[in-house]
Amino acid sequence: MEDSKQKQHNIFHSYCIKPNIRFESQQEDEEVLLVLRPHPISQIPWIINGLILFVLLILVDIIFFNSLTLSQFIVINALSISFIVAFFWFNFLAYFFNVGIVTTHRIVDVNYNTVFYKDVAETIYSKIEDISTKSPGILASFFDYGDIYIQTAGSNMNVRFESVPKPVEVTKTITNLSD
Repeated sequence: MEDSKQKQHNIFHSYCIKPNIRFESQQEDEEVLLVLRPHPISQIPWIINGLILFVLLILVDIIFFNSLTLSQFIVINALSISFIVAFFWFNFLAYFFNVGIVTTHRIVDVNYNTVFYKDVAETIYSKIEDISTKSPGILASFFDYGDIYIQTAGSNMNVRFESVPKPVEVTKTITNLSD
């Protein structure tokens, strides 16, 4: 990565250049160059789904208000609101904790599939065989985000960053580091 790049953070920290962070398996002489999260615009589908669930709850409340007792109404609403809040919370956690890290020594992809299951894929630059970028759709092209696939040699897991901002720039950075 070019030394001319200054520390920089994007909205919601989806594209951070040289952030002042450390991660659990970071080596002493290893510097974090990029931290990547999915672009915020790629999170709109689950946000819209959660809002639709909330509107549906309000409509059900209006339609069935006279048919239910107060205790039934309270229990149904409490359970429904708990479900909707949990839906928002788990999707936000998935967005926030699924990160790609590009360092001076390696590439690390951390994915939390559930709250209790973490999947970490990492590779050193000498093991990289191929890097490809895909930006499917109009939104991805307009907001400049896409998927980056890094194929590795041997039995190492391939690394995949999904819906990250500036995929071409990230690919160039990784290519420069692997050379």
